[in-house]
Amino acid sequence: FLPFPANNFDAVVSRFGVMFFQSPVGAVREMLRVVKPGGRIALAVWHFAEKNSFHYTLSRIVERYVASPPPTSDSPDAFRFAEPGKLRAVLSEAGAASASEDLLRFSIRAPVSAEDFWTLRSEMSERLRSKLAKIPKEQMTEVKREAIEAFRAYSGDGGLSFPAEVLIVAGGKPS
Repeated sequence: FLPFPANNFDAVVSRFGVMFFQSPVGAVREMLRVVKPGGRIALAVWHFAEKNSFHYTLSRIVERYVASPPPTSDSPDAFRFAEPGKLRAVLSEAGAASASEDLLRFSIRAPVSAEDFWTLRSEMSERLRSKLAKIPKEQMTEVKREAIEAFRAYSGDGGLSFPAEVLIVAGGKPS
């Protein structure tokens, strides 16, 4: 439940949040409740993991050392709505009008070294931290070495640059 009165905002934006909600349809209904008639909601979600190398590069290395079952299609996960049309259907089910979806391609630039990115990335996600904790200490050195080497493929002037893709899904509240 959003702690705002109904019809309070011109627009509502969620950036990389809806994929972690227990009830995405309920969350979108709440967004529509607090937006004014004729207002818009816009949601950003990651496209496929393999299109987002800042995430995928380390994940695919870790998966070789720690097997984990793939998430179910509706479990909270960073790539839960990567499939085009899936989140747009949630908006429609929640009552949004004129739901649309656009693919945005861009680069994530970080003015850090591959070594610093290892530290950032390995501490960023609870799920990743849990997986890394399962790797025996003697293998962890190799995981780190492989990851840093893989991150260096994205090195350029002044840091790292990773290609990324995001779906921007939007809809309106009927007037």
